[in-house]
Amino acid sequence: MSENTSLVASDIEEYLKVHENKDMLRILTCGSVDDGKSTLIGRLLYDSKMIFEDQMAAIEKDSKRFNTTDESFDLALLVDGLQSEREQGITIDVAYRYFATEQRKFIIADTPGHEQYTRNMATGASTADLAIILIDARHGVQVQTRRHSFICSLLGIKHVIIAINKMDAVDYDQATYQQIKKDYREFAENLNFDDVRFVPLSALKGDNVVNESQNMTWYPGSTLMKLLNTVSVGKNEASAFRMQVQYVNRPNLDFRGFCGTISGGDIRVGDTIRTLPSGKESKVKSIVTFDGDLESASAGMAVTLTLDDEIDISRGNMLVRPHELPFSTRDFAADVVWMTEESLHVDREYEIKVGSQSVFGYVKTVNHKIDVNTLDKSAASQLDLNEIGNCHFTLNERVQFDAYETNRLTGAFIIIDRLSNVTVGAGMIAGSLEADGQKEDESHSAFEVEFNALVRKHFPHWGAKKVY
Repeated sequence: MSENTSLVASDIEEYLKVHENKDMLRILTCGSVDDGKSTLIGRLLYDSKMIFEDQMAAIEKDSKRFNTTDESFDLALLVDGLQSEREQGITIDVAYRYFATEQRKFIIADTPGHEQYTRNMATGASTADLAIILIDARHGVQVQTRRHSFICSLLGIKHVIIAINKMDAVDYDQATYQQIKKDYREFAENLNFDDVRFVPLSALKGDNVVNESQNMTWYPGSTLMKLLNTVSVGKNEASAFRMQVQYVNRPNLDFRGFCGTISGGDIRVGDTIRTLPSGKESKVKSIVTFDGDLESASAGMAVTLTLDDEIDISRGNMLVRPHELPFSTRDFAADVVWMTEESLHVDREYEIKVGSQSVFGYVKTVNHKIDVNTLDKSAASQLDLNEIGNCHFTLNERVQFDAYETNRLTGAFIIIDRLSNVTVGAGMIAGSLEADGQKEDESHSAFEVEFNALVRKHFPHWGAKKVY
């Protein structure tokens, strides 16, 4: 391994402390079919001395068996673990690999390039800080390159590295690299990327992956590994405190704690919190973790909060500060990536899961769908497999959320088919469609609202629309 082993031998506790405090970077690899995503990850780990001897032996053995390349061993087999992936030489499911260098820790997701597995690519992109978008130097920018780039932009990834791979197949031609660079910049100028970098490389031969290429001396930039070690990715953490309750811990009469992962901001003992949707308030009595009680906790930490008052809080509720309220509404607009063969139908009832909240709702209208090649918007009445569009959702009851651009955790949701229980779509909320998303609907009496909720609860087959 490339880690400094001297500290391991002299002071293992200090080594572990240094390792624990390293910055974590989540990476996504994506692009068109057969652009070399799995091979690139294998080369990255191999040249960095991060593959163990038993893994190398297994890869060599499997390379002879499947013979997917003419090389002595196929590095793609390190992440392509499914039988069908190895037989066909493609990636089907998302594969995650963890590794670390002297500078930082990494979690890298290898995602499929085939159009029918776009949903798997979107899954990998949902948690990534940076995307490596591969382009085959022989073919240039393809439809899947554009689709994956747009999904990365839609899912809030701000930093991308365009890895122009298989430069060995075009004799390391600088003109080819420059043309692809120009084509991609023209396409991506309207995407929401803050930082776009280009690297010409050969994952198969190892050029510009970890070691500088002797075949492309005309390239003045850094290798891929150097970029990954040095790129500054500002974490877009929301300042407003958010915690969605996942479990109520009641081991005995003297303890009631509310468990969850903080999805935004921070909290301290003594702070006033409000529970939504009830609106009840209390103060934080203690912050309990496996390692002991804390005085404060911040985004990304899994904690249990105890409160001064006995108020009713259950799974699906959101804990916030009284002066930092999220949207609370039944109607919102969202960008949707549709993930199944059966089309999205307007007025069909689906289960909508926002964080730990699960409610029923339907798409009132499809505002438009987006052409991934031109980024043009066009009218639509439904969304088909792998299509992306903006929709108006109406739910049976209010949900609490933030706009996705403000908080990726509280602004995302999935769409579940009620009959098959299959996840059919993923959405990113743009904002509330009510005049004031934080006020209750005053156009109906309290009796009407309560009656409507009871009807929906006991007669769900009547659909999501109002019955009064």
